[in-house]
Amino acid sequence: MAGVAIALADVEVRHPAAAVGTPSALKPLTLSIAAGEQLAVIGPSGAGKTTLMHAIACALRPTSGRLRIDGQDPWSLPVRQLQRLRSRLFLAPQVPPLPPRQRTVTALLAARLPVQSLWTSLRSLVRPVGAADAYAALARFDLGDKLWTRVDRLSGGERQRVGLARALLAPAGLWLVDEPLSALDPTRSQLVVSTLTGEARARGVTLVATLHQVDVAIAAFPRIVGLRNGELAFDLPASAVTRDHLLRLYAQFEHELAGTPPAIDDQASPAQRPPTVVVCR
Repeated sequence: MAGVAIALADVEVRHPAAAVGTPSALKPLTLSIAAGEQLAVIGPSGAGKTTLMHAIACALRPTSGRLRIDGQDPWSLPVRQLQRLRSRLFLAPQVPPLPPRQRTVTALLAARLPVQSLWTSLRSLVRPVGAADAYAALARFDLGDKLWTRVDRLSGGERQRVGLARALLAPAGLWLVDEPLSALDPTRSQLVVSTLTGEARARGVTLVATLHQVDVAIAAFPRIVGLRNGELAFDLPASAVTRDHLLRLYAQFEHELAGTPPAIDDQASPAQRPPTVVVCR
């Protein structure tokens, strides 16, 4: 599968349900991604990282500006052609939408639906077609023993890895991976990042990942894009990203850069205090 090239020119995105008068989630942004390239998008919470991913995946239509995927404007295509184009774009959300009562093998093989006939898809619900391929994909993420397990019996981290393993089965030339490490420990995080980058490189697939783990992003990706308040803060080779760049990017969000919870003001009222977040691994 050949990689997919992406070009955004002054692309602005506003969520359809956003209240009148609120700023756009993604302000006019210009960005080019070559076919087969790998880059990480970093920035504080609310920076517009997920919105950017959904815009590239043709899940959110730009309010203004121009998006090109392999030179085509997806939103000018007939519905059938747009569907074919979307089948080449694989989006892995932070929380994968896996049916809880489905077996892992079936949830995995759903990644092949865009290129399967209706008959094959229906038959696979009873007797999975391609179980060996599904096992091989799971094994890359150290989950081979979960092939026949029901999704609702997997831990949060296991579900996240199942969602990522679907990329290895999808007929896609672009992998858009949103916060793939949010439910993983450091060892599993290293496995996931090395698997995704290695497989994308071997297949010539374009890989774009959003990450809160800045050190992982800089170590694993050759290009780093920084977003803040829906705007492009910088677009640099990983080797050129300095501590000053990161301090400016995460100003007022230093706890995210350091990987520590925000300080709590003991004098603040309960309503003013930040919420307590528990991450299940």
